[in-house]
Amino acid sequence: MTAPALRDPHARARLVWTLAALAIAWPILQLAEFKPWALFAPGNLSVIGGFLAGFWPPATDAFFLALLGKATLETLAMATAGTALAFLIGAPLGFVTTRALSVSRIGPGPGHMRGSVVRQASRSLLMVLRAIPEIVWALLFVRALGLGPAAGVLAIAITYGGMLGKVYAEVLESTDTRPARALLEAGSGRVAALFYGLLPNCAQELTSYTVYRWECAVRASVVMGFVGAGGLGQLMDQSMKMLNGGEASSILLVFLALVLLADALSNALRKLLE
Repeated sequence: MTAPALRDPHARARLVWTLAALAIAWPILQLAEFKPWALFAPGNLSVIGGFLAGFWPPATDAFFLALLGKATLETLAMATAGTALAFLIGAPLGFVTTRALSVSRIGPGPGHMRGSVVRQASRSLLMVLRAIPEIVWALLFVRALGLGPAAGVLAIAITYGGMLGKVYAEVLESTDTRPARALLEAGSGRVAALFYGLLPNCAQELTSYTVYRWECAVRASVVMGFVGAGGLGQLMDQSMKMLNGGEASSILLVFLALVLLADALSNALRKLLE
């Protein structure tokens, strides 16, 4: 006697939802002109193959390595200074926006309405800061300040300040807020409630996200280099315009090393806070 064939009781529903998703996605892909098969056309394959073949070997001459080292330091300085300024913008706004640290929410009082207005104003400011991409800010600051890393630093500071403030507030509110609430109800100040009630539970998460933002700032500073903010992006732009694949591959290897550095730094800080 053979065992009855096993059937998925939800197979029909999954099939219907899959077909519905494809029916919705297909017009979107057509609108986006998503045609991956174009990459495998005979003419395109030869062009791509010739372009990638020029990436080997990476450029290692002394003059280019000196330029690469200077551009790498500029990129690191731009990302680090921009992230530090973003922290100075985002941390206070995140602190003000966090409802878990609101004294007026403990009970009815004269400051309830004022606290709500301040939190909403801070939340709106964070939204405005992160709404405009850093590349747009970089274009504006390049026109105002001229070519150089200063435009990239300010662009990262403004956009990432809004991102850090929003995420800081959400992380502080998603952790166990009972210790902070107990401190506030006992008459503690909000700063003490932050350091003794909230941060012990979420310091690792906040540190990890801040380092991740620094890693994103490194990548963003490279992109902003294409519009004149200096660093590795500007060097990559020059190499690509001159069709020098060896120099481009050396710059890509530096990108990879910087991401590995950020990952190692994040792991070390998380272990330090354990």
